[in-house]
Amino acid sequence: MPHLLILGGTTEASALAAAVAARGVRATLSYAGRTAHPRAQPVPVRVGGFGGVAGLAAWLRAEQVTHVVDATHPFAAQISANAVAAAAQASVPIIALTRPPWHAGAGDRWTHVADLDAAVAALDGPPRRVMLALGRMHVERFTARPQHHYLLRFVDAPERAPALPHHRLVIDRGPFTAAADQRLLQAHGTELIVCKNAGGDGAAAKLVAARALGLAVLMIDRPALPPRRTCESVPAVLDWLDHATDRGV
Repeated sequence: MPHLLILGGTTEASALAAAVAARGVRATLSYAGRTAHPRAQPVPVRVGGFGGVAGLAAWLRAEQVTHVVDATHPFAAQISANAVAAAAQASVPIIALTRPPWHAGAGDRWTHVADLDAAVAALDGPPRRVMLALGRMHVERFTARPQHHYLLRFVDAPERAPALPHHRLVIDRGPFTAAADQRLLQAHGTELIVCKNAGGDGAAAKLVAARALGLAVLMIDRPALPPRRTCESVPAVLDWLDHATDRGV
């Protein structure tokens, strides 16, 4: 019987877990452990790292995993790279379920930067009202630019207040709507949004709101990843799983 490891933390991972559970496929959903209260899932869940490539490869063998789906965030570069290497070591087929990236359209005012360091550097200059749409992991990096007033939105309340001297913190869990994000940005007087090109529909509301308000967006491009098979939908993963199983892979 197949045993599917889903590397999760995204809405796509949860949707895949529900789909394979409905089929009666044995699956394990793995979280990195960055969300304090993840949603309940219809398949067994594990939380925490594997101990690098060697640890993940050993886990795949020990748990007799037959297929791996990397449904992590598009910016989880280290996890994704480890997954490709570990799957190769354990001779387990792997596919990535990833969201298509966002592309600027008419009315968008985007500036692209290569990474987080470049985003911090780009905020040099006079004070502005900035939304950091990056989650809680990277906020401390922006203490290098303390002149701005930051709008932060976290899924969970932090154990200690962010170190940014001027900020407003909102605790909320998506999906968000463009209308609500437009009201939030207006209430904060936001002039610039800093975000990663996560892609997909669930996090796009802020970009629709920015377009409507004529706000600038500093867009962090996706990191480079090792070559791997990819798809953009749960049905595509199920199709791959069916064919891989038929071939006895």
